[in-house]
Amino acid sequence: PGAKQTKIVGLHDGCLKISLQALAADNKANEMLLAWLSKQLKVPQKQIQFLSGQSSRKKRLEVWGSITPEHIMEILSP
Repeated sequence: PGAKQTKIVGLHDGCLKISLQALAADNKANEMLLAWLSKQLKVPQKQIQFLSGQSSRKKRLEVWGSITPEHIMEILSP
């Protein structure tokens, strides 16, 4: 949180690392993450939800709808 721009910075320990512009205060970083992923994946924000980690740096998210896991990886690969 607090980066110059929101972007994917790479893979670390099998996880996608994303730097976010928003600060972690008042849930702003989580809101920005959902909005940014929604835009990148071209899916409604309501189709992305947290499975765990809303209050930590390491998060697990679920994306549902017509998008496939392979398409998600293709779009988000650094």
